[in-house]
Order: sequence, then C-alpha cells, then structure tokens
Amino acid sequence: MRHTRPGTLIGLAAVALAVGFVLDAALVASGSPAVVPPAALGLVLIALGAVIVTLALPVRRVAKGTSTERVDPYYATRVLLLAKASSLSGALFGGAAGGVLLFVLTRGVGLALGSVVPTVIAVVGGLALLVAGIVAERMCTVPPGDDDEGGPGAQAA
Repeated sequence: MRHTRPGTLIGLAAVALAVGFVLDAALVASGSPAVVPPAALGLVLIALGAVIVTLALPVRRVAKGTSTERVDPYYATRVLLLAKASSLSGALFGGAAGGVLLFVLTRGVGLALGSVVPTVIAVVGGLALLVAGIVAERMCTVPPGDDDEGGPGAQAA
C-alpha cells in the first residue's frame, strides 16, 4: 500500500473548500442562514486525531524493533486504513470549514465573531485530523529492508 500523496490531500481540500464556499453563498443568496460548523466539531476532530496516533503506537514500536511483543497483522492493517481514511477526512473537513470561513470573512456585512471562532476551530480540527492521519500512517511503515519479502523500500505494515 502506498502512502497518501500530498497532491491527493491538497486536491480534496481544494474541492471541499470550493463546495463549502459555494454552498454557504447559495444558502445566503436564497435567504437561508449560513452554515456555521459548531466548535465541538473541531474539538472532536482533534480528539480523533489523538486517538488515531495512540492506536498506531504499538505498531510503531514493533516496526522500530523496540518491542518484543507481536502485533496482530489485522490490527496493524486496520490502524493503517484508519490513518489513511483520517487524513482524507481531515482534508475534506478542513477544506469545507475553510470554505465556510472564507465566505464568512468575505461577506460585505459586519464580521460576526460568533461565526468566525467556531469555524476557525473546525478548520484547525480538520487540519489536526489530517496531520494525525499522516503521522499514524508513517508510524505503520516498516523500515527499508525489514519487510518480509525483502524488497527495496519501505512498505506499509
């Protein structure tokens, strides 16, 4: 399995940013209230990122050789897939919240602090989940030359 490519994450974040901006603009243009993500969303995304990195710690210890215990290969695979999904989800959440933030900041009406602060927290939460996913994915990587097949380069655990 290959590592998540930065271009994929940037592309997802850019598309989500555009969708978030256009969706909020369309809602306001139709007379509906703008979508403002709650601050709890950002906090939950940060907590999820911490949990994902914590789940990857046993896999990392075995991959580095600092632990004598074996890790269930199914556990390692699940953590790796969760890490990959988290980085993609973080890009989507962060991008969408960034689009909402961009819309709120570019409105001609006075800046509503009640809209900006929770949206910034949601953007930070999305970015934290993205980074945690990338870190956990790298933690589940076997060092070069240590994989079972003896092939060159690091392979995902």
